[in-house]
Amino acid sequence: MISSRTMTLTSKRPDLLDKGVREAIVDQLRACQTKEQVLAFEARFNCETNAGPLYLWICDFLHDRTISPALASRWLRTILEDRENKLKPSK
Repeated sequence: MISSRTMTLTSKRPDLLDKGVREAIVDQLRACQTKEQVLAFEARFNCETNAGPLYLWICDFLHDRTISPALASRWLRTILEDRENKLKPSK
């Protein structure tokens, strides 16, 4: 844990779920063929579960070598690009 007066960062991983549930999440992500499908799954996952944001789970899967770095990179890039596009001011 890194602490300062203005911000606290922690390396706490998401609570562990049953192995079957974790595999189901990965299977559902793998079934996504387009960026839109990944983003739709992310929106559903983040709204319908209290397990934390999907990007933390992707990082957890990567850490545990449940998924390949290339797959994690593709999913995380999709999520981050979407966030960046939402933050850009409208012209």
